[in-house]
Amino acid sequence: QVQLVESGGGSVRPGGSLRLSCAASGSIFSINDMGWYRQALGKERELVATITNTNSTKYADSVRGRFTVSRDNAKNTVYLQMNSLKPDDTALYYCGAASKFTTIATRTWMYDYWGQGTQVTVSS
Repeated sequence: QVQLVESGGGSVRPGGSLRLSCAASGSIFSINDMGWYRQALGKERELVATITNTNSTKYADSVRGRFTVSRDNAKNTVYLQMNSLKPDDTALYYCGAASKFTTIATRTWMYDYWGQGTQVTVSS
């Protein structure tokens, strides 16, 4: 079993920056890809960024050029650096991890494990 804990959320003014962290524990050896989703009030959950074990990344069009996802395998941690934040970035951000022993067909929103989420609020 894998446990994921997000941190780094908070309130920031438009144009500001935040760095989210997602620390994994438990059966770390089983983790493959990781990523971040977010969900704002009244909106569907949105895939923000993904990163593979080989550091291949993908971004949602809404955040590309502003957000950067990275991972430190030695620390079992994935990060989301968020720059030039906009009010539309306000959401609950979730970290997810995929198991090496499962397939996409059996996962929920691409991942097997989820954190509790960390709130990001961007306002004046």
